[in-house]
Formats: sequence, structure tokens, C-alpha cells
Amino acid sequence: MMELTIDGAVYQFRFGMGFLREANKTAKIPVQGMPGTTKEVGARYLIARVVIDQEPDALVDLLDLANKGESPRATKALLDSYVDSEEADIDALMEETKDFLSKANATKKMVEEIEREYEKQMAQNQ
Repeated sequence: MMELTIDGAVYQFRFGMGFLREANKTAKIPVQGMPGTTKEVGARYLIARVVIDQEPDALVDLLDLANKGESPRATKALLDSYVDSEEADIDALMEETKDFLSKANATKKMVEEIEREYEKQMAQNQ
């Protein structure tokens, strides 16, 4: 579990199965060979946007989902404000989040696959 202290309050973020299910709902793709069937794959895209692209808006979305069901609840507005603040080291926060995603049972294989595919594509482009 990852924790952030924002304005003196400690917020917890879990990258478990609940997070994975919620994140997957954010994007769907059609299943090849099965007309009318889709697969939820939002977690893969959201995690790649944080781990590879290091997009701050994706980080806020990811943290929002990881804090769902926790108390206290961090709102997106609070997370936006934190990311925008001078007290936040966005590079360190990205790295810390990536580290937790790399260790959580629900997400670690996905992170490995995303990084492996990115490295493969980078090698092909050289």
C-alpha cells in the first residue's frame, strides 16, 4: 500500500484487484473473432501512461482509482491541487507509484509487459 500525506492528512492507495477492476472499466477493445464482444483493458493504458509516458493527468486518475474505498478519500480536485503544488516532487511521485505498481500482485506482470514492449519498440526504432 502506498501512502501520501497531503495537507497533513494521510491518504492510502491500493493497487490490488479492486483497483485493477475499476481501472479496466475505463477502456474497452473489441475481441477479435467475436463480434459484439469487448474486453476491458483500461488498466493497461492507464498504467502505461504513468510508467512510460509519465503523464500527470494519468497519475491523478490512477491515484484516484487506487484510493477508491479508502478513508480518508482523496478527491480528484485534491490530487490535482497536490500535483500542481510546489511541495510535490512529481518525478519522485511518478517513481514511487511505478515502484508500487511493480510490486503489487495485481499489476506487477502488467508493468513488466508494458516495460518489455516499450524497450522492444525503442530498440526497433534505433
